[in-house]
Amino acid sequence: MMGKTARYWNWSDDGRITCTLCPRLCSLRDGQRGMCFVRERVGDALMLDTYGRSSGFCIDPIEKKPLNHFYPGTPVLSFGTAGCNLACKFCQNHDISKSRQQDSLASHATPAMIAHAAAQAGCTSVAYTYNDPVIFIEYATDVAAACRDHHIKNVAVTAGYLSDHARPEFFNAMDAANIDLKAFSEDFYFKLTGAHIAPVLDTIRYAVHETDCWVELTTLLIPDANDSDAELHALSEWVIDTCGPNIPLHFTAFHPDHKLTDRPRTPEHTLIRAQEIARKTGLNHVYIGNVKNHARQSTYCSGCGTMLIGRDWHALDHWHLDDHGTCLTCNTPLPGQFDGPPGTWGRKRQPVRLTRP
Repeated sequence: MMGKTARYWNWSDDGRITCTLCPRLCSLRDGQRGMCFVRERVGDALMLDTYGRSSGFCIDPIEKKPLNHFYPGTPVLSFGTAGCNLACKFCQNHDISKSRQQDSLASHATPAMIAHAAAQAGCTSVAYTYNDPVIFIEYATDVAAACRDHHIKNVAVTAGYLSDHARPEFFNAMDAANIDLKAFSEDFYFKLTGAHIAPVLDTIRYAVHETDCWVELTTLLIPDANDSDAELHALSEWVIDTCGPNIPLHFTAFHPDHKLTDRPRTPEHTLIRAQEIARKTGLNHVYIGNVKNHARQSTYCSGCGTMLIGRDWHALDHWHLDDHGTCLTCNTPLPGQFDGPPGTWGRKRQPVRLTRP
């Protein structure tokens, strides 16, 4: 495939095409690409040149996205493309997200091929991840439609940096999303991601209140960047005020990467401190990640405090819910999406090569 005509653009008065997919509003002359690199003006149209082309496919546990309240223990077929509309100095997938070489897209896959592969592998869902699926919205939504024809769920892992024009189509195609709330300051977003925080907050608010998409949030804690008590208090208070007490919030550990190698790894005690701050704010389901800590990665009932789901890294080792996600001790529902007993995929990671159905 050689790309597809993109949506979300209009003509500017000076003859340029303005991409309206995300808040950057890149203004393009013929042959120019947007900041994401994958949306290019070709003549009198905007093209997505990564349509049908992927950096590879792999089956992961759903908990790796991370999603802890969405069909726990089940396998998810994960894939991404190339490019990104953020410029995070700490990007841990920069070989994909910042790629300017289309030969990094070795796998050619139609939406039907992806849906077929997920069904054949017994996956509950397909995840759009590794780079941000917002920038390949035309491809992602076509894949999502094919997956729904096979009764397969769709999961987005996204920074949420998209315009209000594109939010309805994107989130209506998704059954679940993990949205990065990278920090709770404009200064952090501007200096370390090259973006702004306001559109991200708008996206989270929209996804939680205006769609049926299940939402979980993740904040990567970077030492001396976004891990102060004051910022963690402010972030937690915004989350509970905007999203309510039952949205899962994940604090994950940073490791030096890309252009931010002068900071140390996030100590486990920083993650625990963040978790305790968020819990004291009133959030019921707060997790830590990228470390091994069974007690603090497990799920507890907000009614009686009983452990409902025990997690050993990404593998489940305890289950105390009925088939509808209700506590067996006190009958308090656990927010999320559940259907029958938990999956048994565990922590394994399995590369996949697609074939035509």
